[in-house]
Amino acid sequence: MDSAAVHGWLPPKMVRLHFSPILEKYKIFHNPTLEGISHFVFFRAGVHIKSKAIQFKSNKSPQEFAEEVLKEAHLYNGFNLVLVDICTSTMVYVFNRPKSGYLSVTPGIHVLTNASLDTPWPKAERLRHSFKELIDEYGEGEFPIKEMVEKLMTNTIKDDEQCLLPGIRPPELEFPLSSIFVDIQLPLGAYGTRSSSALFVTSNKEVTFYEKHLDQKQWKENTVTYQISET
Repeated sequence: MDSAAVHGWLPPKMVRLHFSPILEKYKIFHNPTLEGISHFVFFRAGVHIKSKAIQFKSNKSPQEFAEEVLKEAHLYNGFNLVLVDICTSTMVYVFNRPKSGYLSVTPGIHVLTNASLDTPWPKAERLRHSFKELIDEYGEGEFPIKEMVEKLMTNTIKDDEQCLLPGIRPPELEFPLSSIFVDIQLPLGAYGTRSSSALFVTSNKEVTFYEKHLDQKQWKENTVTYQISET
């Protein structure tokens, strides 16, 4: 329950926003081997960004790529993988727990935690609700990507009632991890949000990638913009 991502997968004619994942990653500070599960998004474009969102060229559709991934999925620990082809408006969700498989993702707002896609954990539902409010507020207007990350991914509200917790780990551990933004002390050290990212792809294939990450106790920002080519 210690990671979260939300993405809007909307038909181009509905709003200017076509695809927008927002990602949150956690880890034990100063111990890079103990990180939260990452969520990856792949595009068929020739640009690579060193982050959880990776773009590359391929002649395979997301479904074909998913089938290739599943051939070796049993070799890995549990993972969630989202494959996207912006040019054909296709999205596929790949997983290997509790068993391996993939699903086509329909247009709409979807939330991904360490569980499966759209598992209704309270932190996931808070994120879904806040993202929908943002879409309703800005509609076809320009999305304030930095403001969106600050508003959605810095939420520290926790699940006050024990019955709302997933029940996977002891309540005393799940409670401090039940917020979207995490900052707690564990026996191994400080554990919490390390980075937050947002990736916008509009209906005319304009891409904006924004990330803020923790570096030596200082938050740093990075923004990249480019155009996806269909050739």
